[in-house]
Amino acid sequence: MAISLQKGQKISLTKDNNSLSKLVVGLGWDEKKASGGGFFKSMMGGGGASIDCDASVILCKDGKLQSNADVIFFANLTHETKCVRHMGDNLTGAGDGDDEQIKVDLNLVPADYNKIVFVVNIYQCIQRKQNFGMIQNAFIRIVDENNGTEICRYSLTDDYSGKTALVFGEVYRAGSEWKFSAIGEGTTDPSIKELIQRF
Repeated sequence: MAISLQKGQKISLTKDNNSLSKLVVGLGWDEKKASGGGFFKSMMGGGGASIDCDASVILCKDGKLQSNADVIFFANLTHETKCVRHMGDNLTGAGDGDDEQIKVDLNLVPADYNKIVFVVNIYQCIQRKQNFGMIQNAFIRIVDENNGTEICRYSLTDDYSGKTALVFGEVYRAGSEWKFSAIGEGTTDPSIKELIQRF
């Protein structure tokens, strides 16, 4: 049974399963359905374009991003060490289940990396006048790739109106263990370029 996390909660991924090495990190979201027709759309400022959310991964050494090569996203799908692989961009978020998936091989993460952060931003949010107040049912979940078992899930429930990027959560080293932290922090960064400056 997967553990359901609340914002700010942490869980050990490897304490009770020291053989756990390969993770699938699934991220999902749904676009809120517009109600009220054209007036609603005009009030939201949107031109009717689908909301394109992009998941990215930031690998940190000593808690800090050291190189752009450590940012894994739609234009750089695989880390040079092969420890993180982005499975590709979903342009609409339509359908059930994970919208984007990232695979992490904990055994391949070099010892000097201590944190793997999972973020999502809205592509062309300024031009399209879109924000996370127009998104619902956002979640991040951790799955054991070897057996398909969902270990934990964090469903984001805050009001993210006006926010254009989200730090969903992070996998990090704590001594000999790997843990997951449910963060759910919204920002107003317009793209991944600005978002990574926070790290």
